[in-house]
Amino acid sequence: MAGDETGGRSPAWTDPGCPVARTADLVGDRWSLLIIRDAMDGARSFTDFQQRTGIARNILSERLRKLTAHGLLTQVDAPSGRRRLYALTEAGKDLFPVIVTLRQWGERHAFEEGEPHSVLVDDDGARVPALLPTSADGSPLTSDTTSVRRPT
Repeated sequence: MAGDETGGRSPAWTDPGCPVARTADLVGDRWSLLIIRDAMDGARSFTDFQQRTGIARNILSERLRKLTAHGLLTQVDAPSGRRRLYALTEAGKDLFPVIVTLRQWGERHAFEEGEPHSVLVDDDGARVPALLPTSADGSPLTSDTTSVRRPT
C-alpha cells in the first residue's frame, strides 16, 4: 500500500511532489485520523485508543507503529513505569487545524438538520469559530482564488 513502511525504507509516495498526497499517505486513512483526534482529546494508552475508536487491536498496533515511525506520536514511560504511553509530537500537534477543519466540514455536511453531534469548544466553553484560510491581506481564500505551483 502506498505510504506504508517498506522494510525500513522510505514510504512509497503516491504522488511524490504533492504535499496533500504525502499527507494522505501518512494520515489519510480513517483510523490514523481518529487516533490523532483522540490523542488531541487526551487518549494516551493503547487501551484508551482501542476503547474510544473500537478499532481491532492488530490494526491499532499497526497504526500506532506507523504514526510513531513517521514522528506524529512518540512513546513515553507511564508514571507507574509499567507500560508505555503515546504522546503527540510537535508534528502531530500541527495536525490540529486539519482535525478542526474536518470536524467543521462534518458538522456542515455529514449530519442531517437537527441531528445531535459533538461540538468543539474553547477553554471558556465558546464554540470554536470556522477556520477559513485567508490571504496575506486578510481576504478569504477559496479553491477559485488559489492555484498550485509545481516545481519546474
